[in-house]
Amino acid sequence: MNPRLDLLQPYPFEKLKALFAGIEPNGALRPISFGIGEPKHPTPRFIRDALAESLGGLANYPTTAGSEALRQCIAGWLERRYGLPRVDPASQVLPVTGSREALFAFAQTVVDGIRPGALVLCPNPFYQIYEGAALLAGATPVFANSDPSRNFAPAFDRIADDVWPRVQLVYVCSPGNPTGAVLSLEDWRQLFALSDRHGFVIASDECYSEIYFDEGKAPLGALEAAHRLGRGFERLVMFSSLSKRSNVPGLRSGFVAGDAALLGRFLLYRTYHGGAMNPAVQSASVAAWNDEAHVRENRAAYVAKFAEVTPMLAEVLDVALPDAGFYLWADVSRTGLSDTEFAARLYAEQHLTVLPGSYLARETDGINPGANRVRMALVATPEECREGAERIVAFCRGLTRRG
Repeated sequence: MNPRLDLLQPYPFEKLKALFAGIEPNGALRPISFGIGEPKHPTPRFIRDALAESLGGLANYPTTAGSEALRQCIAGWLERRYGLPRVDPASQVLPVTGSREALFAFAQTVVDGIRPGALVLCPNPFYQIYEGAALLAGATPVFANSDPSRNFAPAFDRIADDVWPRVQLVYVCSPGNPTGAVLSLEDWRQLFALSDRHGFVIASDECYSEIYFDEGKAPLGALEAAHRLGRGFERLVMFSSLSKRSNVPGLRSGFVAGDAALLGRFLLYRTYHGGAMNPAVQSASVAAWNDEAHVRENRAAYVAKFAEVTPMLAEVLDVALPDAGFYLWADVSRTGLSDTEFAARLYAEQHLTVLPGSYLARETDGINPGANRVRMALVATPEECREGAERIVAFCRGLTRRG
């Protein structure tokens, strides 16, 4: 067996299952989950129809590079969404079967694990795929703690100077999971300068980019930042997905775009890896990327839920509207409970699931930046989100009375 598998930590939801072991939740209440970031809004009918109408394509092997039609529509979406000049669909776009597998596979392509001291830099807290990808590529993950003073953007300026020369890959998540932080143009300027100096590759995970709260202020993307700063896409790729944008997590459809040289090597890897997208999924994806009306409707549903729920929770927890995304990153310190104690007791008393923030981070520089925080995914119906918030308020006020 590959000995590097032993380096992997349990996934956060495995830790949550262990935390809840032996707990009997309040049977008088129906279960509500704010734990898993799985969209619950309905999949648009036109996407389902496009999938069904294309099932004849199952008789053919798909190419790893995807259809020309899909690459062209993704390139067009990138140009419209980020104000980019022409994106070459043949060399700068690669369809993938969801951003999760591509984020993992990308590290296996670009990291030279034979080079002594290979490092992969991740935000902290973070999506655990980054850490696993680094370890299985033969590198050591290092972490940039989030900065609460900048709405939890990673503090790249706090990474020691002697670390950067060994960094081969930097994962960025903007909007962030779990914090919702969006990197600013100055953040990107700093990161690009470091990449130019040290030669590392930047992988920007942007799967939450289409969930935000002001129609006039879409989150800045990595390729957009590069263009605005007058540079090309060298050593830079971004990952996107239809899962959150179009409420199709089961479709497993996304793309990688950016540096043509990197994507050429990634395509070679994927040809052997077997990462070709189902032909029917490709047709449904074309329909989804070419339509923005359903995306605006989806955003409006999240805006309404956050506008109702955030003020309710702010009465009992330290929590504020994120830059973007569908998570609330709440500080539970004022309850007197740790994040794990809060999650366990909330589950027991209110039959409601949240994810302890410490499960989403690693201790770095003497702190776990997820400690005493919980992640809440407002993905359920408005009614469930409202009821869930009411239960959290009742739970916290009950703690105060008992205390």
